[in-house]
Amino acid sequence: MHLEFFGAAAEVTGSCHILQVGGKRVLLDCGLIQGGRKDEARNADPFPFDAAQIDAVVLSHAHLDHCGRLPLLVKRGFRGPVYAQEASCELVAILLADAAHLQERDAEYQSRKTGKRVKPLYTFVEGERVVRQMRGVKYRQKFEVVPGVRVRFQDAGHILGSCAVEVWAEEGGVEKKIVFSGDLGQYDTPILKDPEPIDRADVVLMESTYGGRRHRDRAQTVAELGGIMTSPRSREGNILVPAFSIGRSQEIMYQLGKHYEEWDLGRFRIFLDSPMAIEASKVYWEYTHLYDEEATRLRLENGGMPLLPNLTLSRGVEESMGINRIRSGAIVIAGSGMCNGGRIVHHLKHNLDRQETQVLITGYQAQGSLGRRLVDGNESVRIHGQDVRVRASIHTLGGLSAHGDQDDLARWYECMENRPPVYLVHGEVGAQEQFQAYLGKRNGAEVHLPKPGDVLDLGAL
Repeated sequence: MHLEFFGAAAEVTGSCHILQVGGKRVLLDCGLIQGGRKDEARNADPFPFDAAQIDAVVLSHAHLDHCGRLPLLVKRGFRGPVYAQEASCELVAILLADAAHLQERDAEYQSRKTGKRVKPLYTFVEGERVVRQMRGVKYRQKFEVVPGVRVRFQDAGHILGSCAVEVWAEEGGVEKKIVFSGDLGQYDTPILKDPEPIDRADVVLMESTYGGRRHRDRAQTVAELGGIMTSPRSREGNILVPAFSIGRSQEIMYQLGKHYEEWDLGRFRIFLDSPMAIEASKVYWEYTHLYDEEATRLRLENGGMPLLPNLTLSRGVEESMGINRIRSGAIVIAGSGMCNGGRIVHHLKHNLDRQETQVLITGYQAQGSLGRRLVDGNESVRIHGQDVRVRASIHTLGGLSAHGDQDDLARWYECMENRPPVYLVHGEVGAQEQFQAYLGKRNGAEVHLPKPGDVLDLGAL
């Protein structure tokens, strides 16, 4: 039995690894590669394995960089089950429908632009096939994936339904326990429960997105958010919030609702300009039993989640376009979170060259993405073939990240009393090297940095 590293080895996106046990092949995640155009073009490349030979998929959570190539896997021959936490199943259905729509629309645009027929990476119908193959499982319920492989999901505290995956693999009378962290959230994140502790493992496959840094204190970050909302500049222009439709959008609305009176938010027009975020929010409102104590208390006190009476849910394209006629007093929450597609790109195009505009970056920005260029301080950016001068203020609110920082990651690892060897994935090489040194010094941990194509012999552990 062995583990093969593919996507998100020595990079952040495209999570994808194969566990081979007793002749069976189980895929851990099947995510999109995100970033610049060259990075995203790699999604169309052949998988480094035969999709038809995969027996099952175990999915950590519903973000595109972890589930976004599932329709492509099905398109190329995969016919097995996809196991995910129950809330993740609902969120994946929303996410893949939206992703397929964007793929089809982009293919149509490229076809008109080039005069040649361009096919989408996958279609809406192919996304629907994935949903039919999904199997929802509750947290903390052990189940068999294939003969010789049993799995249990633990709450990872990253987004609703996110999982750290415990895997028991048995072959030839030898059993090994592999723990795949998925994406781990910060401790004390609003709405979500903290990452659940896992007592032991023989090996840990662990994310390292923010392994090279510490986040700003969350209370200070919320205070900074409040300062932006109440600043004199907030009365002069618009506030744009690029946000991932699943997770970040709901947290931002939660913070705005919680501090509605304190920050005098009634003077704004607030827009959730994302059909996918609107649908995802409905799932968040359905799975209240997964909330943490504070969110549960506020929900009971308010008869529901903290409300924004001036919130407009913008579903249609015409409604979204109308927002760009507003010159001040609007808070616009829109996808995508990395500004590499979606409605936020249009809002940035109309507002970046205005000094009155404020842009709030609240999540990780991959290399090559438009969001990363804004964070890096580019004086101009190219949007839809045009150079747009950046005169807006760009605020990076790192404390709102859905990813745990190096202390959160170490804290989760330290719950495993036997201090198993660690293989870092889902991180830029620099962050991984820093976390490798940090975890080794703090715990004496044996930390490895696998590359795509590397194979770990589990029987030799």
